[in-house]
Parts: sequence; structure tokens; C-alpha cells
Amino acid sequence: MDVAAAVATLLSPGAGRDPYPAYAALRSAGPIVGHGGAFFVSGYEPADAILRDPIMRTYDSTLLDQHFDDWRDNRGVALFVDSMLRQNPPNHTRMRRLASGVFTARRVGRLRPVIEAQVGDALDELAAHAQDGVVDVMTHLAYPLPIAVICALLGVPPEDRAQFRRLAEALTAVLEVRFSESEAIAAHAAAKELEAYFEALISIRRQDPRDDLVTALAAAHEAGGDKLTADELLGNLALLLVAGFETTTNLLGNGLRLLLQRPELANRLRADPEFAPAVVEETLRYDPPVQLTERFAGEDRVVAGLPVPAGAELILFLGAANRDPHRFTDPDRFDPDRPGNAPLSFGAGAHYCLGAPLARLEAQVALPALLRRFPQLAAAGEPERRNRLTLRGWAAQPVALGAATGASVEWAG
Repeated sequence: MDVAAAVATLLSPGAGRDPYPAYAALRSAGPIVGHGGAFFVSGYEPADAILRDPIMRTYDSTLLDQHFDDWRDNRGVALFVDSMLRQNPPNHTRMRRLASGVFTARRVGRLRPVIEAQVGDALDELAAHAQDGVVDVMTHLAYPLPIAVICALLGVPPEDRAQFRRLAEALTAVLEVRFSESEAIAAHAAAKELEAYFEALISIRRQDPRDDLVTALAAAHEAGGDKLTADELLGNLALLLVAGFETTTNLLGNGLRLLLQRPELANRLRADPEFAPAVVEETLRYDPPVQLTERFAGEDRVVAGLPVPAGAELILFLGAANRDPHRFTDPDRFDPDRPGNAPLSFGAGAHYCLGAPLARLEAQVALPALLRRFPQLAAAGEPERRNRLTLRGWAAQPVALGAATGASVEWAG
């Protein structure tokens, strides 16, 4: 497979099924290659440098105006543009500072007992939905658990959670490098529905403040000095909701699939919860829930010896960088004992994912708890991949539960 074929494969609708052969072909041509007017990055070192370079810009409104003059007509696109995901300094700096002030390590740390309790409840529900001992672990664990956790953090009432998988599935299509007209229409409708929901919840929280992110960010909107506009408030709430569970859902699904294919590692994790951080970090490297991101060169740059002109688009394949043999020994082997493991799965630099500690914590609690509760857990048929590359994961993953032990997750603390 040459560069042209690799790029065509990775930009095709079915790229998410197995992008790794195309990544390897692209990387064999160099850590960064130019093709078709864009630059494609597969090497770890240049990807890390680009993510940390303040000259490299994310896809903000100014850049969208240059490429898609009608983007404002789609609320799915516009909603993310109003969030810190699609902002550059100084707006990104302001939004990030406000969000960081309420999305603190202390707040996330306080969620551990909540996560442990919700994992226990989710495992009960998983068993309750099994038919002849078989259940889809994505529908009945990997989606509802992260939704419950991020909703607890945001302050979304439990009775409202059921709608968010549907809305996120539609909305996140616009984060792909390519998406269809039908997906754009669905994303627009989902964004409008999500905006209406948050507008109503913000109104409630202004009358009845709580210790949650909706209350805190609404207060930031109304504060003097650095503050969020009304559109930025909605955009960042939508981002925190969607990013808060979509990536974790994929992390849980990808991690479980890898463990079910490696019974010796599953048994080790079942017996030793202290092994969980290493398993989660290697899952993030080996099959990351976010496979790519984009940047634009704000000035002329030389990246890994290749001249990149100002205004050029760079597509960073994080999944490829995480398997760069110049950074990781034997990169195509799943090895939780790998030393110096530092994948780029949550990005790097100013846009490093705020929710990374929360996603890691959820997976570190949930995966060993699932294996301990169901010691005979096994795959039950072929899983179904989502038709996405940016947010790569499983749509369905049937498992046979076997006999349950009835163990709680208190040991995971």
C-alpha cells in the first residue's frame, strides 16, 4: 500500500474497522508526508511536537470560514466551534481557565466512591439484561456507566440520561474528517435538542444552585471579567457531556475486547486490581478511543525535516503515533508491562483533554470489577465496530457472563 492508497483508506467511511495496516503503510513513507495539499502525521515525535507547538492552530471559526462558508447553518458544527475544542488563544486560554477551575482533580477524586457505586449498579443491570447468559456489554455497561458519571459531575438528573447516547451518536459525526449530508442533518437536529435541554437546565440551576458543573459554568457566564458567552456556555457544556462519555465508552469497550482475547491478562487483572492502571494505559496506546486530530500551521514550519507552509492542514493520526517503533519497542504487541508508556491518546499541550483523569479512573475501576464479578466472562459472537475513525470503538459487543460471584467493587479503592 503506497501513500495515496493509505490516505484514501484512512479518509474512507470504513476506515475505523481496521486502520492499522494503512497507518503502517503511511509511516513507512516517513513520520510526516504531504499528499493532496495536506500533511499526514504518523510519527510519535512530530505528532507530540505539533500538539505542543503554540503556532499550530485548531479548526476555529476563522479557519472554517476559509474552507466552509456555510458552516454556521449547522448547529452541530457551530456548537463545537463555540467550545474550547475549536478555539485558539486567547479565547481557548480563557475558556480553558474557567473550565479548569471547576473541572478540578479534587472534584474528580471525590467521584471515586460515586464511580464505584455506579459500577456496582451497572453490573447488576448488566446481569439483569442478560438473555440465556448473553448480553451486549456496550449497551448495558460501556455506554450507561460513563453517562451516569459525567451526568453526576454536570448535575444532570438521572431520569434525563437515556437520551444522551442517541444525541451524542448523531452529534459527534461532525468530528470526523469526512461526514455525509445525512449525518450533517442529524447532527444539526441533535445539537438543537441538546441546546434546548441545557438552556432549560441552566434556568433551573440559576434558581436552585448545586455543587455541579452546570451551576459553576453558568456562574462563569454571569461573572464579570473573564467569562463565558451564552453560546460558549452551551458549547462547552455539550463538549463536556459528549467528550465525557464517548471517549470513556470506547476505552471500556476496547479494553474489554483486548482482555477477552488475552485470558492470561484478564486473570491477572481479576486477581490484582493494582494492575489496572497499566492495562488502561496500554489500552490507550494500543487501541485509543480517539484516533486522530487536526491542526493548521499558523506560520511556516519544518516538521521532522519536511517544510510545512503557513495555512497547511495537518492530520495527526494518534493511533499511528502510538505504534511508532521509534518510540515503542514491539509496538504491535499489547503489553501492559511496557516501560515508559506515554501514549498521545488524550493529546498534548494546551488542548490536552481535561477529562483524561476521569476516563482513566472509570476504566481502572470498571474493568477489574467486571472481571471479578463475572469470572467466566467470555466473548459470545463477533462484536460490531462503529463506523467512525476519530472516535473509534464498538457499537455492540456480546458477552457470555457465566456465573457471577456477587462481589462488590469496594476492593477497587
